[in-house]
Amino acid sequence: MHRDEPMPLLDVTGLSVSFHAESGVARVLDKVSLSLRRGEIMGLVGESGCGKTTLARAILGVLPPNAAIDSGRIAFGGEDLLALSPAEAGSRIRGRAITFIPQDPYGSFSPLFTAGDQIAELMRWKSPDRRPGESGYSRARRRRDRERTIAMLRAVQLPDPERIIGKYPHELSGGQRQRVMIAMALLPEPMLIIADEPTTALDVTIQAQILKLLRNLIAERGTSVLFTTHDLGAAWEICDRVTVMYAGQEAETAQVGAFFSRPSHPYTRMLLESLPTQRSALRGIPGDVPNPFAPPTGCRFHPRCPRSTADCKAAHPLPVEPEAGHSVRCHHPYLAEGR
Repeated sequence: MHRDEPMPLLDVTGLSVSFHAESGVARVLDKVSLSLRRGEIMGLVGESGCGKTTLARAILGVLPPNAAIDSGRIAFGGEDLLALSPAEAGSRIRGRAITFIPQDPYGSFSPLFTAGDQIAELMRWKSPDRRPGESGYSRARRRRDRERTIAMLRAVQLPDPERIIGKYPHELSGGQRQRVMIAMALLPEPMLIIADEPTTALDVTIQAQILKLLRNLIAERGTSVLFTTHDLGAAWEICDRVTVMYAGQEAETAQVGAFFSRPSHPYTRMLLESLPTQRSALRGIPGDVPNPFAPPTGCRFHPRCPRSTADCKAAHPLPVEPEAGHSVRCHHPYLAEGR
């Protein structure tokens, strides 16, 4: 970080996470570093299994019991989240300062309660009006929270919100369920929203509507977003910056324009070249994604990389900057066109 830049809202440094299973230990994240500024939408891009969701869960503090954080730091507003007790993280950070939009809204709702009941339960514990340590739910706060809920449902462009809160999840369309989820993520007035591939389960026309809505709501409120996706088109539409991950390592971070027009990491280039166009046939990336139980040494992309040398196998590269605000972890990055 340059001296004239403000402290990032979120600063992940050297984070390594492993999963312990009967077949061995999977090294899912390998010294990942990432920062997110206030009011920024950061895209976290990569293939399935690259570690995007694990990184999001580590920030939220909801890793499964068989996961272990081996090293690293997660600073949020200057505070180390890994140093907090589970109770403190749950009451003060998770669901309040940091909220979550899931990939599958239907699976995240209980089918037994109406949307309104589930929003009310959220607001009982996570409302901005709730005082620390307050256990009850007064009639006055319940009324204010209902008014806040109705206003937020209108903000996410749901018509007749009074009718929506009386419906069960199966009575809502996929787009309506995801709009309710966005409203629930915004209601606690968080500083950061983690959106885990929030449009994957929607058809293409609804995806575009949700992305535009999310972008506008975030801009109005100045909230930061970590937006995980494997869809480069969605990243282009909504993100300010993009970090691309490969096999548990971050490969490149850049402003969205530079990311798409001047990629420096060989993996980023090959990923972008694999996108279909009218002028060229489909192109894949030769080779296979490495096994997390036995990952390659050094840069994990080196077995598939056309620029690989012995250096790439020997050591995980340190980040270099092809230009200001553009970071790439590669021993042999493309520093200029054709080089």
